[in-house]
Amino acid sequence: MSIVSEFKEFAMKGNVVDLAVGVIIGAAFGKIVSSLVGDIFMPLLGLATGGINFADMAIVLKDASADGKVPAVLLAYGKFIQAGIDFVIVAFAIFLFIKAINRFKAKAPAPAAAAPPPQEVLLAEIRDLLKQKA
Repeated sequence: MSIVSEFKEFAMKGNVVDLAVGVIIGAAFGKIVSSLVGDIFMPLLGLATGGINFADMAIVLKDASADGKVPAVLLAYGKFIQAGIDFVIVAFAIFLFIKAINRFKAKAPAPAAAAPPPQEVLLAEIRDLLKQKA
């Protein structure tokens, strides 16, 4: 079997295709939620906290050079806070989405009881006959 045919067989397995679709949808969903956080929630949170813009929050570790050739070195903890809020909202949104999908999934019927082996059926018949004679 050639490497190309092996790769084709691997790539066309259901799990790989499902994973690829999930990654693509997840990336698009992540962009939507990031926009929701960055463009709607964070300005509202900044307004509620007195005009604080989290994206601008940083600690200057080293100032920029006077001629402007070397930029300042910043510890941008505000962007980290925003990314944390973004993550929590994405995780919660995915949780709600999965919960809704699971609600619509058809529940699998309970497996039917398997028929007993013929030996057990025969032994049960013998037992019943012996009870009738006694």
